[in-house]
This record gives sequence, C-alpha cells and structure tokens, in this order.
Amino acid sequence: MSVARTQDRMSHDVWLPEETRKVRTQVRNAVARHLAPVAREIGEREESRDSFAWPAFRGLASEGVFALPFEKPYGPGLEFPMLATCTAAEEIAYESSSIAGVYDGQCILVPQTLTVATPEVRAQLIPELVSGETAFAFATTEPATSSDLTAERLGTVAIEADGGWIVNGRKRWITNSVVAGWVSMLVRDGHDGNRATMLLIDLTAPGVRIGEPDLKMGHRGQITADIVLEDVFVPRTHVLGEPGRGMGVALSALVRGRIGIGAAGVGVAQAALDLAVHRLQTREVFGKPLGAMQHWQFTLAQRATELECARSLYQKAAYLLDTGDATAEPEAAMAKAYGTKLAVDMVRDAIQIHGALGFARKVSESGESVRLEEMYRDSKILEIFEGANELQQWIVARRLIGRDITG
Repeated sequence: MSVARTQDRMSHDVWLPEETRKVRTQVRNAVARHLAPVAREIGEREESRDSFAWPAFRGLASEGVFALPFEKPYGPGLEFPMLATCTAAEEIAYESSSIAGVYDGQCILVPQTLTVATPEVRAQLIPELVSGETAFAFATTEPATSSDLTAERLGTVAIEADGGWIVNGRKRWITNSVVAGWVSMLVRDGHDGNRATMLLIDLTAPGVRIGEPDLKMGHRGQITADIVLEDVFVPRTHVLGEPGRGMGVALSALVRGRIGIGAAGVGVAQAALDLAVHRLQTREVFGKPLGAMQHWQFTLAQRATELECARSLYQKAAYLLDTGDATAEPEAAMAKAYGTKLAVDMVRDAIQIHGALGFARKVSESGESVRLEEMYRDSKILEIFEGANELQQWIVARRLIGRDITG
C-alpha cells in the first residue's frame, strides 16, 4: 500500500549538502523503479540459493546506486560519499529492510576493505561491484564469535605458504555468500594467535564450500549461509592491508556498517510512521477519526521527534567520517543503537494502530494487506547484527565514563 511520506513535510535538510539531496532523489527514484514493485515478494519468500533478488540488485546498480562510495574513475567522486551511501541505505530500507542489509555489505563493508587492496585488485573488482555484475560478501562472524570479535577468538586460521596463505575454518551468517564471487574475510594469523589478517578470497576457489541458506524469521531477501574453507589457497596479492593488521581493517569497515544499519533503521521507522499516520487519518472509531484520540497524537508526536533525532545521528556520524574522523565515536554507536531500536518500536506502534489488519499477512476475503507483519519480522535483526545494540551502548559508556572504569 502506497501512502504519503510525512518526511517530505516534517523533515527539513537545512544543512545537508546539495549533492546528498540529489542522491536522495536519485536513489528514491531508482528504488521506485526496481525495488518497490518486487519488495513484498522478496520479503515473503523463503530463502534458497535461487531466491537472491538479482533483478532488484542489478537494477539499483544500473542507476549508479552502487557507485556512490567510490572515487573517480569507479564512482562519482562525491565530497561526502559515506553520507550519500547511508542516505541510499535509508531510502532502500523504506521499501525493503533486507535489501538494505544486502546493500550494507555490497556498498559499505566491502568497499571499505577494498580501500587497502592493491591497485590491480581494485581495478579488477570495483567495476564488477559497481555494476552489480558480481555480489560481494564480508565475513568476520563465526559460530563462536560475533560481537566479541578478537584475533584470539577467531577459529578461521591462515598459515603462510609459498606465494600466499592456506586458510581453514568456518564463517557464519555471511550475507550474499550463496551468490557472491568474492569475500573480504578476517582470519587469525596461524603464526601468532594475537594477530589477524584480512584476506580477499575467491569463493569459486578449490576448498571453498557454501552452506545451505539460513532460514530466518525475517530479512529473507538478505540471504546468509556458512562459508567453509578447507586448505584454500589465497595469493599474497589478496591481502587487504598488511598481514597481522586485519583487525583494524575489519573494525574500520564495521563502524561504517553500523552507521549504515542505523540509517536503515531510520528508513524502516519512517515507513512505519507513514503507514500509522495514514491509518489515523482514514480509520474511524466511535464516529471520529482514530487520529482524534490524544493518546495516538502524543505517541506519534514523540516517535516523529525520535525519528528526527535518529536521522540526524546517522547523518552526523557519516559526516564525521567524510571529514576525517576515523572512528566517528560515539556518534556511530549512538546512531546504530538508537535508529534500530526506533525501527522496532515504531513498527510495533504501527501494528497496534492497525489492529488485526497490522497483525495479518493478508485478509484472505478482501485481499487487504499492510506490510507491517513483514516489517516487524525484519526490524528485529537490525538490533542484533553489525554489533548488538548492547555492545553499542557499552562503546558509548566507555567514552562517557572512561575505559578504566567500564573495562
């Protein structure tokens, strides 16, 4: 169901760069053409090796959406590329949170790792990424480690060999893995358990096996699966950065990914708010519009305020990265935790406003359907991946109170 966007009359981009405003329009139009018509199907179908949304993926790429993070000659060379890319994530999430998750991996996490690739690797692979010809993956998580990411806890190990590395191990919950051609993967240095290295691994190489797609509560368009490696050879030219310095590469990518997911939370919350407002304007109870009830007036006024704060947080964090702050702390952690919690809270409120219609996938007799059931399933994972929200709060607390006290 298409409803009016309250953002267009409630949110004023008074300081946003003109190039970013143009990107918002560009991406919104691309989403309307390539993603919106198939977004409900993407959100409802069960994950399989054949269910990856290639038409929407490549449609967005065809309109330059995947090029936003890159400098010339690979992309537009924007002055504020992170801000533009996060704005794109918000616009994509408005229609499909799970495709925003795909975009986060393809256009935020992986591009950051490629900044430290060799010029030859960049020249080979960035055009494939930008065009959507090839899907890419980013892998740090394992069965025994996720938010508690350290070199010591990594079970995927790389041993130096003649001309490169031999890798063994398993990664879990890896977005795009079932269709990706390449993965940026964090591994433990086998010669030093305290060091980690980031490697670019060809997923068609001998010894690589991709597991069956995970069957999840939501985010069904963001297909994840295990990557299993058995004596996989990786040439030395595919080290991303320096051997033993991979943790820094990974964390640099993850802080950007967290801002992107915060932006996605804003997109989901905005969509839910718009549906809620439409229902309050059009549904009558006790002979008057539902929106005449002061409880819902005050509740949505509060949510609209929170939405403005969440959008400003991710924009500020992205702007900091674009202007030279390498960590963007604590804004990045705040943006991720606040924006994603808001998404869950706002969708829950929208379901309550819609009543049984919000809870239903579809009214069989009439065919009515509002996508809130899907959005509720989708929104929960936003609070979990790219660093659980509890971890983000800890990051803020360390900066606020001091690491010597918080640990």
